[in-house]
Amino acid sequence: MKKVNIAVIGCGTISKTHLPVLKRNAKVNIKYVVDIIEERAIEAKDKFGAEFAETDYKVALNDNEVNAVFVLTPNYLHYTITMDALNAGKHVFCEKPITVNYELSKEMYELAEKKNLILNIGVVNRYKTSVNIIKKMYEEGKLGEVYHVYCSFRSFRSIPGLGGPFTTKSMAGGGVLIDWGVHFLDLILYVLDADAKTVSAKGYNKLAKNMEDYLFHGEMWAGPPKYDGVNDVEEMISGFIRTDKASITFNGAWAQNINVPEMYIDFIGDKAGVRMMYNGPFTVYKTENKMFETVSPDYENADMFYEEDDAFLDSVLSGEKTRSNIKFVLKSAKLLDAIYKSSDENREIVL
Repeated sequence: MKKVNIAVIGCGTISKTHLPVLKRNAKVNIKYVVDIIEERAIEAKDKFGAEFAETDYKVALNDNEVNAVFVLTPNYLHYTITMDALNAGKHVFCEKPITVNYELSKEMYELAEKKNLILNIGVVNRYKTSVNIIKKMYEEGKLGEVYHVYCSFRSFRSIPGLGGPFTTKSMAGGGVLIDWGVHFLDLILYVLDADAKTVSAKGYNKLAKNMEDYLFHGEMWAGPPKYDGVNDVEEMISGFIRTDKASITFNGAWAQNINVPEMYIDFIGDKAGVRMMYNGPFTVYKTENKMFETVSPDYENADMFYEEDDAFLDSVLSGEKTRSNIKFVLKSAKLLDAIYKSSDENREIVL
């Protein structure tokens, strides 16, 4: 079997999801693991069997044997590293979001097309079993006309790494919307094969304006607070979207003063409705023979991260674009930009 020689750039939190599935994939050889913190790169090399640990990603890009790279860094580095990799002739898997805004995302797409290289984005929910069952039900007409979708991605006082990269707009591009919301909204656009037409939204930065007074619930993920850092992103956002298929309403919050986390999507059709728990099963609600019927389908979940990475490797080997190619994800980036613009300008935005 022909193998793909890869370099994994970034050995932080998300790499701990990708590296284990890459290690057990017979199509891949992990040649480099790269991190600016040398100890993390060495630890990843030893744990996952990479050939080399480096602190400078350009060492890997200059290696002609490397076919592809995984960009698993903070958001603001996605653009530079991906563009460097494409210019070096490498195929790229880049974690979500594509980068910090739509215009830079479009540049990444255009360069990949010009170079005839694969550029996939980490929209892993497109490989979730439940999502694809619901998509098939929708395409087969079992839900009827899906005229509205509601999604909630809300948690209780869990702003990540307060003062660090997650809450610094110049590094992350935004807050809960670009971190969590991108998964929910991209999933909806994927299921419906929809294009957004207008959006009206409002984001809020309220609970940690004074960072030292912010009370975090549980253990702060993405690191301890940096009180000399920056918090200029939204921890809560709400909005309404019109698409060419259905309207969408959404409510998202890293932090709110309601301790009832809600992570789900409702697809509301005129024949049936579906509630999909984000990290759980889904339930179908319908009427049959003038009776109410509730169905919770039984299915076996695939390892969506394995499927996502395997699809990228197949694309590298075949040259064929998959469902997570940047070509199919750009409209999600455009939607996020419009949501932020609507919030900033206090008006509806036409896409």
